[in-house]
Amino acid sequence: MCGIAGVYNYAGREFIAEKVIVRMRDTMTHRGPDGAGLWVSEDGMAALAHRRLSIIDLSESAGQPMANEDGTVRVVFNGEIYNHMELRPELEKRGHRFKTHHSDTEVIIHAFEEWGIDCLEKFRGMFAIGIWDGRRKELWLIRDRIGVKPLYYARHNGRLVFASEIKAILAFPGMKRAVNEESLYHYLSFLTTPAPATLFAGIEKLPGGCWARMDAEGRLEVRRYWDVWEHTRPLAGIPEEEICRRILAELRTAVRYRKVSDVPVGIFLSGGIDSSLNTVLFAEGEKADVRTFSIGYDTDYKSYSNEFEYARTAAALAGSRHHERRLTVDDLIEFLPQLVYHQDEPIADPVCVPVYYVSRLARDNGVIVCQVGEGSDELFCGYPYWEYLHKLYRLNILPFPAVLKKSALFLLGTAGLRQSGYYELLRRGVCGEPLFWGGAEAFTEAGKKRLLSSRLRARFKGYSSYEALKEIEERFQAKAWEKSPLHWMSYLDLNLRLPELLLMRVDKMSMAASLEARVPFLDHKFVELAMSIPSAVKLADGKLKYILKKAARGLLPPEILNRKKQGFGVPVYEWFYDRLGAYAGQKIIDFGNRADYFDPGALAVLLGSGRRKNLWYILNFVLWHEMWIEGKN
Repeated sequence: MCGIAGVYNYAGREFIAEKVIVRMRDTMTHRGPDGAGLWVSEDGMAALAHRRLSIIDLSESAGQPMANEDGTVRVVFNGEIYNHMELRPELEKRGHRFKTHHSDTEVIIHAFEEWGIDCLEKFRGMFAIGIWDGRRKELWLIRDRIGVKPLYYARHNGRLVFASEIKAILAFPGMKRAVNEESLYHYLSFLTTPAPATLFAGIEKLPGGCWARMDAEGRLEVRRYWDVWEHTRPLAGIPEEEICRRILAELRTAVRYRKVSDVPVGIFLSGGIDSSLNTVLFAEGEKADVRTFSIGYDTDYKSYSNEFEYARTAAALAGSRHHERRLTVDDLIEFLPQLVYHQDEPIADPVCVPVYYVSRLARDNGVIVCQVGEGSDELFCGYPYWEYLHKLYRLNILPFPAVLKKSALFLLGTAGLRQSGYYELLRRGVCGEPLFWGGAEAFTEAGKKRLLSSRLRARFKGYSSYEALKEIEERFQAKAWEKSPLHWMSYLDLNLRLPELLLMRVDKMSMAASLEARVPFLDHKFVELAMSIPSAVKLADGKLKYILKKAARGLLPPEILNRKKQGFGVPVYEWFYDRLGAYAGQKIIDFGNRADYFDPGALAVLLGSGRRKNLWYILNFVLWHEMWIEGKN
C-alpha cells in the first residue's frame, strides 16, 4: 500500500520542477511512511512520485518509481498483485529478466511490456497504477476492477495531474478549489460523490474497472476494461450443496491470497457472519499467531449495542490474539479535524470514525495489514432494507393503472409527506425509475429541494439524482444474465456505494493510520461467482444471506450464524444529544448564514427535527468546505 502521484506535461510548457512533485508526494506521507521515490524525465514532460508502505519485498531495490531495463517504461503503483509469483515464471520464460527478489511492482512492468494494457486480465489484486510509456509518450492510469484503491486526476494548464489523494493534486501550483454543485446535489442522496466526479470542480476520480490513457496531443481516453456481467457463468439448476462448495473454495482462495505479505497481517473482527467467517478461514493451517481487532463504545446505546461478545466467540474459535478498544464521544470530536483532512471529500458515513480507530489499534499492536469484511452483504443480500425493497418491487410490477399510482402520489403530497421515503419510492415507480438507488441514501429528492438555497433549487429544478445512475442501469439492462431486482441492487452497489463510500472509507481511514486493508469478499473471481448465483438461491425462503449461511455451517457456531443483522455502526443519535450536538448545531447554522448552498430556515427545521444522521451528513460537508474551500484550519 502506498501513495502515488504524477504529472504529464503534454502541452510541453514550463519544465516540471522537482520541488512541486515532492510537495504533492509528501502530502501523503501517512500512506507511505517507509520511504519515498521520485522520477522526472530529462525533457520535463513527465514526472512520477511515490510514498512507500513496505509490505512485499522490503528491499530498497523494490522501491518506486520503478523502470524496465532501458527506462522506457516506468511505474508507480498502490496496492497488491496477489498472484505476482505465479506470473513471474511465465514472464521469465518469455525472456524477461527481474532485478528484484519478489516485487509485484516489477511484475506489472514486464507484464505491460509483454501484453500491453491487456496485462490487466492477468492480475488478481487491488491496485491504482500509473504507467509512463516513454516509447509512445503515453500516460496510463488504472483502477482495479472493484475500485478498492482510489485514483484521482485533473487537467490543468496543459498538464494531467494525478494522485492517490485529492490533497496531493491540490498541492500542484494554481489548482483551483471550488465546489462541484452537481456533485453536492448527488452527495445529498448517496452520502458520497458518484464517479467520475468529485466534490471539487475540475478534479475527477477514475471509476473502478476502468483505465485512462493520455497521449502527446492531450487526448484523454477513458475505457471500462471489466464488467462483472461479462464474466459470470449462471448457476441456475446447480444444486445448493455444489454452490456452497464453490463459495467456500473461492473464498478460501481469496483469503489465502490476501495473506501474502512480508509483514504481519491481521483481521478486523466485528463478530458478524462475514468477519467471523473471514477469521476462521484465515486461521486454517496458520502456524503464526492470528491477530484480530475489534472496536466498540463506552456503553451499549439504544441505536447501537457492542458486539464484543460475538467477536470474542469468533476469536476463540480461531485461537487468535484478540485486541479491543472502546470509543467515547470525545474520541469522535477529537478526531473530526483529522477525519475531514483524510477524507479529502465528504464520505458521510460516521463509520469512518471506528474504522480509523480499529486501524490505529492494529497498527499500534505491530500489524501492518488487515483483512476486512466489506462486500459480503452486497453480494448475498445481507440487509433487511434490501428484503423490504425486494417485496416492493414485486408490488410495483403488478398491473395497477398508472392513474392510481399518480393519485396516490398526489394524496401523499397533499398530506405533507413529499419529503418522506414513501413518497420518494412511489415517485420512482410512477416515473419508471428503479426503486433501489443504493444501500445508503440520505435525503429524498423533495427533501433535497427543500434543503437547498433558492439559487440551487432553481438550478436543479426538474433534475434528479437518477442521472447519476442512468449509465449503470443501461449496462445492467444490456448485460445482466438475470435482470432481477436483487441483481440490480448488487450491481448498483458494486458500482457506486462500495467503491465510492464503503471502500473509500476503508482506504482513507486505514491509510490515515498507515495500515493496508484487504478485502477477500471483493476478490474479483469471488464477485464473479457470487453474481452467477440466481437471486432465488441467495434469498431462499426470504432469509437474508441464505446461501452464504448454508455454506458457513460447520465453520461458525449457531449463535453467530443465526444472529440478527446489526451492521458496524456509530451511536450518532445519542452523541448528538451530548457535546457533539451543540458543536454541530452552531457550525451548521453559521455556515447556512454565510454560504449560498442551503436554506437557513430549512437547516433550522432540520436541527429541530431530531434526525441526527441527516445532521451528520450536513456537518460533514460544512467541515469539508471550511477546510478545503475556505482554507480554515
